[in-house]
Amino acid sequence: MTNEDLQLLSFYEEPELLFNYKQPMIDPRDGLTLFGPLDRAKPEGIRWSIVGPQRSIEWMKRWLNKIQQPIYNINNPHARPYFPGFESIFRTKLSLEPAQEIEIPMKAIESYLYISDGYQRVHKLVELYASKIISSLRTEDVRPDIWFVLIPHEIYLYCRPKSHVPSSISIPPEINISRKKAKLLSSQLSLIEEYNVIAEDYLYEINYHHQLKAMLLHEKIPTQIIRDVTIAPHELYKDNKKMLTAYDNLETAICWNLATAIFYKAGGRPWKLGAVRKGVCYIGLVFKKDEMSRNLRTACCGAQMFLDSGDGVVFKGAVGPWYKEKESDFHLDKKSACDLVKLCISSYIDGNGVPPTELFIHGRTYLNNDEWSGFVEGAGNVTKVIGIRIRKVQDLKLFRKGNHPILRGLAYHIDNKRGYLWTEGMVPRLLTYPGREVPNPLSIDICRGVANIHTVMADILALTKLNYNSCSFGDSLPVTLKFANAVGEILTSGPSKKLDVSPLPFKFYI
Repeated sequence: MTNEDLQLLSFYEEPELLFNYKQPMIDPRDGLTLFGPLDRAKPEGIRWSIVGPQRSIEWMKRWLNKIQQPIYNINNPHARPYFPGFESIFRTKLSLEPAQEIEIPMKAIESYLYISDGYQRVHKLVELYASKIISSLRTEDVRPDIWFVLIPHEIYLYCRPKSHVPSSISIPPEINISRKKAKLLSSQLSLIEEYNVIAEDYLYEINYHHQLKAMLLHEKIPTQIIRDVTIAPHELYKDNKKMLTAYDNLETAICWNLATAIFYKAGGRPWKLGAVRKGVCYIGLVFKKDEMSRNLRTACCGAQMFLDSGDGVVFKGAVGPWYKEKESDFHLDKKSACDLVKLCISSYIDGNGVPPTELFIHGRTYLNNDEWSGFVEGAGNVTKVIGIRIRKVQDLKLFRKGNHPILRGLAYHIDNKRGYLWTEGMVPRLLTYPGREVPNPLSIDICRGVANIHTVMADILALTKLNYNSCSFGDSLPVTLKFANAVGEILTSGPSKKLDVSPLPFKFYI
């Protein structure tokens, strides 16, 4: 690297977060420990309900009781600090007894768990859990702040995309049809009713997590899906010392991550960005091909809108032929782009009284002319729109002398519209680099509109710290894109008519 190249390097200080009493800290765990969360969830305490096998319920109760007290990590206390206890951190109580407790016998789970057909296996297990939750909400007077959905490790193993049950334990389904036939039956019903019922299973993606989240969207039920291995690793891996040791090292990290997610989904706000630029909002574009459509170009478009406050809302846009085979990219037409931005700005006005002054659209692809003209038209005369392409790349690596990689926050500027930003790297506060490989940068392009590249990069670095689904120092991707694939999967994990939902807070999707 030449001296001229070195002049193009800059460093962005770690963004500060604001906690209770408007106190700033760069590590969310430090801020929560010293000052508490920005906003409380419920002063009277967080009420929760629980569903799962009896064994898992007992383990969860034990874990909830355990996190009322401090938990220490002997190894690497800087990168994985001790957990002071739930009430000490969040300044609110977490009830030790559930508002509702629903047992799902393991025999009921196993009756579906080993079905060889993945579509039937996953959908029947999702229905088994979802029906219990929905029925309870409609028959009980108490509405909890959050539901804990406990799943055995086998559901995690056999209910993910491309998962399969070993032939030695699999059982054939009573009725077996192909997905192609299921597509046909969705529009041309069979005279045999059993086939029509089974065909419903094939309208959903093979993904337990996404299916369950999608099925509960209409009910507006915040859930935390928890695996047995997360809360009871010692019970499951007593004879596997290697696995047991790994989870022992992660115990405080699991407590921080899971406790923060519970607090956020129960209505609390742990922190917000410290460097506030008033009137700014950020949108992450989401696209997912609709596998059930006869048109292979059909995709669902959605948007995740985030504010500096950390508030996030997911909007489902139009379903249409957005996939362009020649470009291998997704692009909206002008009207759909206009409608989507209008929907986002309308939601912003509902919360703030006025439209945003700046709207940054984050995506992994360039915006074509139709999209851009639609976004600008939808934004009106008050809101300035800027299109940003963000990609994780491996075509540029920087090395430094010594035992540590480059610092998180380093940037290399190509010109006033393009550059690279390292959101992974050595973190002095943690005294380590929380990664294994040489850090890869984000490629950042201001592809539409006018903005200062330094402002754009500083904002993106700050947005890596707004992930309330965990409590880490910072992510490698901004929150606008980190969950893009998962949100897209949820929006298309079932029939589009059933997933036609109004804008919902982000907490219902994670």
